Amino acid sequence: MSVTIKKRIGILRGGAGKHYASSLKKGGDIILHIHENLNDKYRVFDIFVDKDHVWHMNGLPVSPNDLAHKVDIVWNTSHPSFSNILDNLSIKNISASSFSYTLENSKEMLREHMEKLGVQIPKSVVFPLYQEDFDGPMDKYIIKKAKEVHEKFPAPWIVKSFTPDASIGIHLAKTFPELVDAIEDGVNHEKSILVEEFIAGKVASIHSVPEFRNQNIYIFPLGNTFGVFSAEEKEKLSNLVKELHKHIGAIHYLKSDFVLTPRGKVYLLQIESIPDTKPSSHFSEVCESVGAKMHHVVEHILNFA
Repeated sequence: MSVTIKKRIGILRGGAGKHYASSLKKGGDIILHIHENLNDKYRVFDIFVDKDHVWHMNGLPVSPNDLAHKVDIVWNTSHPSFSNILDNLSIKNISASSFSYTLENSKEMLREHMEKLGVQIPKSVVFPLYQEDFDGPMDKYIIKKAKEVHEKFPAPWIVKSFTPDASIGIHLAKTFPELVDAIEDGVNHEKSILVEEFIAGKVASIHSVPEFRNQNIYIFPLGNTFGVFSAEEKEKLSNLVKELHKHIGAIHYLKSDFVLTPRGKVYLLQIESIPDTKPSSHFSEVCESVGAKMHHVVEHILNFA
């Protein structure tokens, strides 16, 4: 009787920094997805780095030097600096490059580099977590920040709170009083606040994976679309996604959110380097639309690494 030898996959999450919580969540989703769908081929290990930079494996402290004997590959959902450690230890890993990670998490850097591709980024401003001792009375702070936004770019505005649940704390403000109310809601969430100019047009989320189905860059059909896209518009966005892969060095996966205005101008809203592996995600839907299961693509990403 033959025995299947499972590959040992470590999912690295946590670490210090402002993306600590999101890394925990994304890494946890991947652990659950592989365990539920690829358990016959892979053995999953949870590699957690706490805020004091102490590494743990399945709940027990571990030295990074010991990982080479415990896992075959690591999927890093935290900062790319951890992949530098893994590279130095000759441990295969999946990770965003430092450059693409920076662009993913900095609107200003993304705007600067996308201009080279002729792609616009909506104007935006970020307000750190409100602190009464530093920022003064809340009511005056809210009015002050609303005026700052109003002076930088006109209505309408999208106001978002950086909350674990993306469905909470998102507002479309068309007037100054609505902007004030939206910022107040963000302050009450006790999170940082992002205010962006609202771009009217057709919205599309495009997922892409290198070397899938024998294509250099496989472009999944448009997902999460608002509006009907012509064949020419779809081709335009697909070509742009391929340029993004080359420009930012997306090695394993890329999700690009666009708005196409009625005049044909393209705005890039955001990019993401880690797929959303929850069963109800848009990524799951677009995989199903081409006759694939999401775990088939996840397995491809693992094998491609």
